[in-house]
Amino acid sequence: MLKQYRKLSMSVRCTIEHNEEAGIRPSKTYQSFVAAVGGHRELNFIEKDVRNYIMREVRNISEQDNAKEFGKYLLRMKEKNQNFLFELELEDDQSIKLAFWADARSKAAFEYFGDIISFDTTYNTNRSSEQRERESDAADFYMVIPCVTKSSIEAQFQHVYTHQKFRKVQAQFRGKVNCFTRLMNSALDYSVYEVGEQIFSSTFNNFAVTYDSVAAQVKCQCLLFESRGTLCRHALGLLSFERVTQVSLRYILERWSKRVKKRHTHIKSSHDELLLQPRSKRFDELVFCSQNICKFASESEELTPILHCAYDNVMVEMEELKAKRKGTCSLSHEDANLESVNELQSPLRVRTRGHPKNRLGSKLDK
Repeated sequence: MLKQYRKLSMSVRCTIEHNEEAGIRPSKTYQSFVAAVGGHRELNFIEKDVRNYIMREVRNISEQDNAKEFGKYLLRMKEKNQNFLFELELEDDQSIKLAFWADARSKAAFEYFGDIISFDTTYNTNRSSEQRERESDAADFYMVIPCVTKSSIEAQFQHVYTHQKFRKVQAQFRGKVNCFTRLMNSALDYSVYEVGEQIFSSTFNNFAVTYDSVAAQVKCQCLLFESRGTLCRHALGLLSFERVTQVSLRYILERWSKRVKKRHTHIKSSHDELLLQPRSKRFDELVFCSQNICKFASESEELTPILHCAYDNVMVEMEELKAKRKGTCSLSHEDANLESVNELQSPLRVRTRGHPKNRLGSKLDK
Protein backbone atom coordinates (compact mmCIF):
# COMPACT_ATOMS: atom_id res chain seq x y z
CA MET A 1 0.00 0.00 0.00
CA LEU A 2 1.38 3.40 -1.01
CA LYS A 3 2.18 5.82 1.78
CA GLN A 4 -0.13 8.56 0.48
CA TYR A 5 -3.12 6.24 0.82
CA ARG A 6 -2.38 5.15 4.37
CA LYS A 7 -4.22 7.01 7.13
CA LEU A 8 -5.14 6.53 10.80
CA SER A 9 -8.67 7.58 11.67
CA MET A 10 -9.60 9.32 14.92
CA SER A 11 -11.09 6.08 16.25
CA VAL A 12 -7.92 4.15 15.46
CA ARG A 13 -5.71 6.80 17.07
CA CYS A 14 -7.77 6.78 20.28
CA THR A 15 -7.58 2.99 20.45
CA ILE A 16 -3.81 3.11 20.00
CA GLU A 17 -3.49 5.70 22.78
CA HIS A 18 -5.63 3.65 25.18
CA ASN A 19 -3.72 0.44 24.43
CA GLU A 20 -0.41 2.22 24.93
CA GLU A 21 -1.65 3.52 28.29
CA ALA A 22 -2.63 -0.03 29.27
CA GLY A 23 0.79 -1.38 28.30
CA ILE A 24 -0.36 -3.39 25.27
CA ARG A 25 2.37 -3.96 22.69
CA PRO A 26 2.00 -2.28 19.27
CA SER A 27 1.97 -5.65 17.49
CA LYS A 28 -0.98 -6.80 19.60
CA THR A 29 -2.77 -3.52 18.93
CA TYR A 30 -2.34 -3.93 15.19
CA GLN A 31 -3.51 -7.55 15.28
CA SER A 32 -6.68 -6.44 17.09
CA PHE A 33 -7.45 -4.09 14.18
CA VAL A 34 -6.83 -6.91 11.71
CA ALA A 35 -9.15 -9.26 13.59
CA ALA A 36 -11.86 -6.59 13.82
CA VAL A 37 -12.08 -6.00 10.04
CA GLY A 38 -11.30 -9.55 8.91
CA GLY A 39 -7.86 -9.26 7.33
CA HIS A 40 -4.87 -7.09 6.52
CA ARG A 41 -6.26 -6.04 3.15
CA GLU A 42 -9.27 -4.40 4.75
CA LEU A 43 -7.10 -1.89 6.63
CA ASN A 44 -5.83 1.34 5.11
CA PHE A 45 -2.68 1.30 7.26
CA ILE A 46 0.06 -1.12 8.26
CA GLU A 47 1.74 -2.05 11.53
CA LYS A 48 4.55 0.41 10.88
CA ASP A 49 2.02 3.25 10.91
CA VAL A 50 0.87 2.19 14.37
CA ARG A 51 4.43 2.15 15.67
CA ASN A 52 5.23 5.50 14.07
CA TYR A 53 2.15 7.09 15.65
CA ILE A 54 3.14 5.81 19.08
CA MET A 55 6.70 7.08 18.76
CA ARG A 56 5.86 10.45 17.15
CA GLU A 57 2.61 11.38 18.87
CA VAL A 58 2.02 9.32 22.03
CA ARG A 59 5.59 9.26 23.36
CA ASN A 60 6.93 12.35 21.64
CA ILE A 61 7.27 14.81 24.52
CA SER A 62 10.57 16.60 24.10
CA GLU A 63 12.78 17.47 27.03
CA GLN A 64 11.88 21.15 26.67
CA ASP A 65 8.18 20.34 27.02
CA ASN A 66 8.49 17.99 29.99
CA ALA A 67 8.09 20.75 32.57
CA LYS A 68 5.21 22.36 30.67
CA GLU A 69 3.38 19.06 30.35
CA PHE A 70 3.94 18.39 34.04
CA GLY A 71 2.47 21.78 34.94
CA LYS A 72 -0.53 21.22 32.67
CA TYR A 73 -1.03 17.82 34.25
CA LEU A 74 -1.17 19.38 37.72
CA LEU A 75 -3.70 21.97 36.52
CA ARG A 76 -5.93 19.28 35.03
CA MET A 77 -5.75 17.37 38.30
CA LYS A 78 -6.79 20.52 40.19
CA GLU A 79 -9.77 21.07 37.89
CA LYS A 80 -10.81 17.46 38.26
CA ASN A 81 -10.48 17.33 42.06
CA GLN A 82 -10.77 20.47 44.18
CA ASN A 83 -9.08 18.65 47.08
CA PHE A 84 -5.93 18.30 44.99
CA LEU A 85 -3.13 20.72 45.84
CA PHE A 86 0.38 21.24 44.53
CA GLU A 87 3.30 23.58 44.93
CA LEU A 88 6.36 24.09 42.77
CA GLU A 89 9.65 25.65 43.83
CA LEU A 90 11.43 27.23 40.88
CA GLU A 91 14.96 28.38 40.15
CA ASP A 92 15.78 31.84 38.80
CA ASP A 93 15.55 30.53 35.24
CA GLN A 94 12.05 29.09 35.92
CA SER A 95 13.34 25.52 36.02
CA ILE A 96 11.63 23.22 38.50
CA LYS A 97 13.65 22.59 41.65
CA LEU A 98 11.12 20.87 43.92
CA ALA A 99 7.57 19.65 43.35
CA PHE A 100 4.90 18.56 45.81
CA TRP A 101 1.36 17.40 45.21
CA ALA A 102 -1.31 15.65 47.27
CA ASP A 103 -4.97 14.69 46.89
CA ALA A 104 -7.71 13.84 49.37
CA ARG A 105 -6.58 10.23 49.60
CA SER A 106 -2.98 11.04 50.42
CA LYS A 107 -4.13 13.65 52.96
CA ALA A 108 -6.23 11.03 54.75
CA ALA A 109 -3.32 8.58 54.72
CA PHE A 110 -1.06 11.24 56.19
CA GLU A 111 -3.62 12.03 58.91
CA TYR A 112 -3.91 8.35 59.83
CA PHE A 113 -0.29 7.21 59.73
CA GLY A 114 1.37 10.52 60.57
CA ASP A 115 4.18 10.05 58.04
CA ILE A 116 5.57 12.35 55.41
CA ILE A 117 4.32 11.14 52.05
CA SER A 118 7.00 11.37 49.38
CA PHE A 119 6.72 10.73 45.67
CA ASP A 120 9.33 9.66 43.16
CA THR A 121 9.45 8.79 39.48
CA THR A 122 7.62 5.52 40.11
CA TYR A 123 4.49 7.25 41.40
CA ASN A 124 2.70 6.92 38.08
CA THR A 125 3.04 3.13 38.28
CA ASN A 126 1.07 2.91 41.50
CA ARG A 127 -2.16 2.65 39.57
CA SER A 128 -1.03 -0.61 37.93
CA SER A 129 -0.30 -2.22 41.31
CA GLU A 130 -3.76 -1.49 42.72
CA GLN A 131 -5.11 -4.93 41.76
CA ARG A 132 -2.11 -6.67 43.34
CA GLU A 133 -2.70 -4.73 46.56
CA ARG A 134 -6.33 -5.84 46.66
CA GLU A 135 -5.33 -9.46 46.13
CA SER A 136 -2.73 -9.12 48.89
CA ASP A 137 -5.34 -7.68 51.27
CA ALA A 138 -7.67 -10.60 50.54
CA ALA A 139 -4.86 -13.11 51.13
CA ASP A 140 -4.16 -11.56 54.54
CA PHE A 141 -7.63 -12.63 55.72
CA TYR A 142 -8.11 -15.96 53.96
CA MET A 143 -4.57 -17.41 53.97
CA VAL A 144 -2.19 -18.14 56.84
CA ILE A 145 1.60 -18.24 56.66
CA PRO A 146 2.86 -21.07 58.93
CA CYS A 147 5.21 -20.20 61.76
CA VAL A 148 8.87 -21.17 61.45
CA THR A 149 9.29 -21.74 65.21
CA LYS A 150 7.23 -22.90 68.17
CA SER A 151 7.35 -19.45 69.74
CA SER A 152 4.05 -18.07 71.00
CA ILE A 153 5.35 -14.58 70.22
CA GLU A 154 5.66 -15.48 66.55
CA ALA A 155 2.10 -16.81 66.64
CA GLN A 156 1.02 -13.50 68.15
CA PHE A 157 2.47 -11.62 65.18
CA GLN A 158 1.00 -14.20 62.79
CA HIS A 159 -2.57 -13.46 63.86
CA VAL A 160 -2.20 -9.68 63.69
CA TYR A 161 0.24 -8.65 60.96
CA THR A 162 -0.21 -8.69 57.20
CA HIS A 163 1.68 -11.30 55.23
CA GLN A 164 4.21 -8.79 53.96
CA LYS A 165 5.11 -7.57 57.43
CA PHE A 166 4.95 -11.02 59.02
CA ARG A 167 7.58 -12.31 56.58
CA LYS A 168 9.95 -9.62 57.86
CA VAL A 169 9.21 -10.70 61.43
CA GLN A 170 9.92 -14.32 60.51
CA ALA A 171 13.31 -13.31 59.13
CA GLN A 172 14.22 -12.06 62.61
CA PHE A 173 13.02 -15.30 64.22
CA ARG A 174 15.26 -17.27 61.84
CA GLY A 175 18.20 -15.03 62.68
CA LYS A 176 17.62 -15.59 66.40
CA VAL A 177 19.20 -19.03 65.98
CA ASN A 178 22.62 -17.40 65.56
CA CYS A 179 22.29 -15.34 68.75
CA PHE A 180 23.26 -16.17 72.34
CA THR A 181 22.27 -14.16 75.42
CA ARG A 182 24.30 -13.37 78.54
CA LEU A 183 23.19 -11.38 81.59
CA MET A 184 25.53 -8.47 82.32
CA ASN A 185 23.77 -6.52 85.06
CA SER A 186 20.49 -6.63 86.94
CA ALA A 187 18.84 -4.27 89.44
CA LEU A 188 15.30 -4.90 90.70
CA ASP A 189 13.17 -5.34 87.58
CA TYR A 190 15.67 -3.81 85.14
CA SER A 191 18.27 -6.00 83.42
CA VAL A 192 21.06 -5.43 80.93
CA TYR A 193 22.04 -8.25 78.59
CA GLU A 194 24.73 -8.78 76.02
CA VAL A 195 23.49 -10.58 72.92
CA GLY A 196 26.15 -11.96 70.64
CA GLU A 197 25.34 -12.67 67.01
CA GLN A 198 27.50 -15.02 64.97
CA ILE A 199 28.13 -13.43 61.58
CA PHE A 200 30.74 -15.90 60.30
CA SER A 201 32.41 -18.96 61.79
CA SER A 202 34.74 -16.87 63.94
CA THR A 203 33.13 -13.41 63.75
CA PHE A 204 30.67 -12.17 66.36
CA ASN A 205 28.88 -8.88 66.89
CA ASN A 206 27.76 -7.93 70.38
CA PHE A 207 24.69 -5.82 71.19
CA ALA A 208 23.52 -4.37 74.49
CA VAL A 209 19.85 -5.13 75.13
CA THR A 210 17.89 -3.81 78.13
CA TYR A 211 14.71 -5.32 79.54
CA ASP A 212 12.19 -3.89 82.01
CA SER A 213 10.01 -6.73 83.28
CA VAL A 214 7.48 -4.41 84.97
CA ALA A 215 6.88 -2.19 81.94
CA ALA A 216 7.37 -5.17 79.58
CA GLN A 217 9.75 -3.04 77.57
CA VAL A 218 12.79 -4.22 75.64
CA LYS A 219 15.30 -2.07 73.77
CA CYS A 220 18.23 -3.11 71.63
CA GLN A 221 21.33 -1.20 70.64
CA CYS A 222 20.74 -1.93 66.94
CA LEU A 223 17.52 0.18 67.00
CA LEU A 224 15.82 -1.94 64.37
CA PHE A 225 12.39 -1.49 65.94
CA GLU A 226 12.81 2.28 66.19
CA SER A 227 13.85 2.55 62.54
CA ARG A 228 11.89 -0.26 60.84
CA GLY A 229 9.12 -1.13 63.28
CA THR A 230 10.25 -4.75 63.60
CA LEU A 231 11.58 -6.37 66.76
CA CYS A 232 15.15 -7.46 66.11
CA ARG A 233 16.56 -10.94 66.57
CA HIS A 234 18.54 -9.76 69.58
CA ALA A 235 15.42 -8.58 71.43
CA LEU A 236 13.56 -11.76 70.48
CA GLY A 237 16.45 -13.84 71.82
CA LEU A 238 16.31 -11.96 75.11
CA LEU A 239 12.54 -12.46 75.38
CA SER A 240 13.02 -16.18 74.83
CA PHE A 241 15.74 -16.19 77.50
CA GLU A 242 13.30 -14.49 79.91
CA ARG A 243 10.57 -16.96 78.86
CA VAL A 244 8.19 -14.20 77.80
CA THR A 245 5.16 -15.62 75.97
CA GLN A 246 3.50 -12.40 74.77
CA VAL A 247 4.99 -9.06 73.76
CA SER A 248 3.52 -5.72 74.73
CA LEU A 249 1.07 -4.15 72.30
CA ARG A 250 3.51 -1.27 71.83
CA TYR A 251 5.55 -3.61 69.62
CA ILE A 252 2.58 -4.46 67.39
CA LEU A 253 2.13 -1.40 65.21
CA GLU A 254 -1.40 -0.82 64.00
CA ARG A 255 -0.29 0.43 60.60
CA TRP A 256 0.69 -3.13 59.60
CA SER A 257 -2.29 -4.84 61.16
CA LYS A 258 -4.49 -6.73 58.72
CA ARG A 259 -7.58 -5.44 60.53
CA VAL A 260 -6.69 -1.77 60.46
CA LYS A 261 -9.42 0.46 59.03
CA LYS A 262 -7.70 2.48 56.37
CA ARG A 263 -10.00 5.39 55.71
CA HIS A 264 -7.88 6.64 52.86
CA THR A 265 -8.57 3.49 50.82
CA HIS A 266 -12.26 4.45 50.61
CA ILE A 267 -11.42 7.86 49.16
CA LYS A 268 -11.24 7.93 45.40
CA SER A 269 -7.75 8.50 44.13
CA SER A 270 -7.07 11.22 41.59
CA HIS A 271 -5.48 8.52 39.40
CA ASP A 272 -8.54 6.25 39.30
CA GLU A 273 -9.55 7.79 35.96
CA LEU A 274 -7.35 8.57 33.02
CA LEU A 275 -6.73 12.24 32.41
CA LEU A 276 -7.68 12.44 28.75
CA GLN A 277 -7.23 15.44 26.54
CA PRO A 278 -10.55 17.32 26.07
CA ARG A 279 -10.82 16.31 22.41
CA SER A 280 -10.15 12.64 23.12
CA LYS A 281 -12.59 12.68 26.02
CA ARG A 282 -15.36 14.18 23.88
CA PHE A 283 -14.64 11.65 21.16
CA ASP A 284 -14.92 8.71 23.58
CA GLU A 285 -18.22 10.04 24.93
CA LEU A 286 -19.66 10.40 21.42
CA VAL A 287 -18.52 6.92 20.42
CA PHE A 288 -20.09 5.44 23.52
CA CYS A 289 -23.42 7.17 22.85
CA SER A 290 -23.47 6.25 19.16
CA GLN A 291 -22.85 2.53 19.69
CA ASN A 292 -26.44 1.82 20.71
CA ILE A 293 -27.82 3.78 17.74
CA CYS A 294 -25.57 1.99 15.26
CA LYS A 295 -26.40 -1.40 16.74
CA PHE A 296 -30.14 -0.69 16.56
CA ALA A 297 -29.98 0.62 12.97
CA SER A 298 -27.85 -2.26 11.68
CA GLU A 299 -30.52 -4.81 12.59
CA SER A 300 -32.76 -3.74 9.69
CA GLU A 301 -32.23 -2.64 6.10
CA GLU A 302 -35.01 -0.07 6.53
CA LEU A 303 -33.42 1.57 9.55
CA THR A 304 -29.92 1.82 8.09
CA PRO A 305 -30.78 4.45 5.41
CA ILE A 306 -32.54 6.53 8.07
CA LEU A 307 -29.36 6.70 10.11
CA HIS A 308 -27.29 7.53 7.01
CA CYS A 309 -29.66 10.39 6.17
CA ALA A 310 -29.52 11.73 9.70
CA TYR A 311 -25.74 11.47 9.64
CA ASP A 312 -25.50 13.49 6.42
CA ASN A 313 -27.82 16.20 7.77
CA VAL A 314 -25.85 16.50 11.00
CA MET A 315 -22.56 16.73 9.10
CA VAL A 316 -23.90 19.57 6.93
CA GLU A 317 -25.17 21.45 9.99
CA MET A 318 -21.87 21.07 11.85
CA GLU A 319 -19.82 22.18 8.83
CA GLU A 320 -21.97 25.32 8.49
CA LEU A 321 -21.52 26.11 12.18
CA LYS A 322 -17.79 25.56 11.92
CA ALA A 323 -17.58 27.87 8.91
CA LYS A 324 -19.38 30.66 10.80
CA ARG A 325 -16.99 30.42 13.74
CA LYS A 326 -13.90 30.32 11.58
CA GLY A 327 -11.53 33.14 12.39
CA THR A 328 -12.82 33.70 15.92
CA CYS A 329 -10.96 32.65 19.05
CA SER A 330 -11.75 32.38 22.73
CA LEU A 331 -9.70 32.32 25.92
CA SER A 332 -10.87 29.97 28.64
CA HIS A 333 -9.89 30.03 32.29
CA GLU A 334 -7.72 26.99 31.59
CA ASP A 335 -5.70 28.91 29.02
CA ALA A 336 -5.25 31.77 31.47
CA ASN A 337 -3.93 29.40 34.11
CA LEU A 338 -1.59 27.80 31.61
CA GLU A 339 0.14 31.10 30.87
CA SER A 340 2.54 30.73 33.77
CA VAL A 341 2.87 27.00 33.16
CA ASN A 342 4.17 27.57 29.64
CA GLU A 343 7.16 29.41 31.09
CA LEU A 344 8.31 26.39 33.11
CA GLN A 345 11.64 24.81 32.25
CA SER A 346 12.81 21.27 32.87
CA PRO A 347 15.39 20.68 35.63
CA LEU A 348 19.03 20.50 34.64
CA ARG A 349 20.13 17.07 33.51
CA VAL A 350 22.04 15.22 36.22
CA ARG A 351 24.71 12.72 35.25
CA THR A 352 23.63 9.28 36.43
CA ARG A 353 25.90 6.78 38.10
CA GLY A 354 27.26 3.83 36.17
CA HIS A 355 27.84 3.32 32.47
CA PRO A 356 25.38 4.86 29.98
CA LYS A 357 22.57 2.76 28.57
CA ASN A 358 23.94 3.10 25.04
CA ARG A 359 27.59 2.19 25.59
CA LEU A 360 29.98 3.29 22.91
CA GLY A 361 31.77 0.26 21.58
CA SER A 362 35.51 0.03 21.86
CA LYS A 363 37.89 -0.46 18.99
CA LEU A 364 37.97 -4.17 19.74
CA ASP A 365 34.18 -4.35 19.34
CA LYS A 366 34.60 -2.90 15.89
